[in-house]
Amino acid sequence: MLEIKQLWKNFHGLPALKDVSFRVERGQIYGLLGHNGAGKSTTLGIILGMVAPSSGDVLIDGISVQRDRSRALRKVGAIFEAPSFYEYLSGWQNLKILMSYSGPFDEKLAREVVERVGLTKRIDSKVRTYSHGMRQRLALAQALLPEPEVLLLDEPTDGLDPEGIKWFRDFILGLRKERGMTVLFNSHLLAEVELMCDRIAILQGGVRVFEGPIKGLEEDKLRYEIDASPAALIPALLSAHGGTVESDTVIHLPREIDPANVLRDLITGGVQVRAFTPRHRSLEDLYMEIKNQPSHTRSA
Repeated sequence: MLEIKQLWKNFHGLPALKDVSFRVERGQIYGLLGHNGAGKSTTLGIILGMVAPSSGDVLIDGISVQRDRSRALRKVGAIFEAPSFYEYLSGWQNLKILMSYSGPFDEKLAREVVERVGLTKRIDSKVRTYSHGMRQRLALAQALLPEPEVLLLDEPTDGLDPEGIKWFRDFILGLRKERGMTVLFNSHLLAEVELMCDRIAILQGGVRVFEGPIKGLEEDKLRYEIDASPAALIPALLSAHGGTVESDTVIHLPREIDPANVLRDLITGGVQVRAFTPRHRSLEDLYMEIKNQPSHTRSA
């Protein structure tokens, strides 16, 4: 549904994107991650035709944004950077004006979308009276009014409280389930990305350094936290099972090994084991590993 092809972008001679490519399949929720200045917003800006790439292209359902921007973006709704509204007008008046920029105003559809995002009771209030969460819901209503097939979201949960973040997550997952919506968003909330996304790309210094499925985060060996002594006996006992020691409190075991057998051998070998807990590799673990390594590209 969305293909990013070898994007390069220079600002005043400095590279912001360097040969960035990835694909988002129809119905996927895809996360774009990276620190501030990594190139996330530049990538979304190019997808939306608001930033011109130095080279490369973006295809939306096979249509080039560079060659036929208007037709390509008919399938797209977006919240890009901080959403702006006419503060002195109501939410409903804002939607009527913003919709008129791209086509006729469909009141029935607008009422349905307003109800869906939970703004019906406040849609006739002036936007200057809205909380941050209400503004984000109004921006989401605006993004959904073209009835898009692709939704692009730039830090959509930034500044929301935990309740607002959960509402947003459930809303996006519901869109995908009910309408098969394809979603690409960037975020710095790694836990939310892990809960929502099917696949991710990580940018670092304008380079795509990782691309792969969320379910593919686990390594060939599983990690376990262990509190045991004497530590000197552990490496030899683990090696018989193909295990290794990462630190005094973390060990690795092959996936096919039953940890109960390892515990038995540790105890009979003279090791006192006080705690033994599986430690699943998280998106945060992967992100920090990549951030602390020299820039290189990985895929899973």
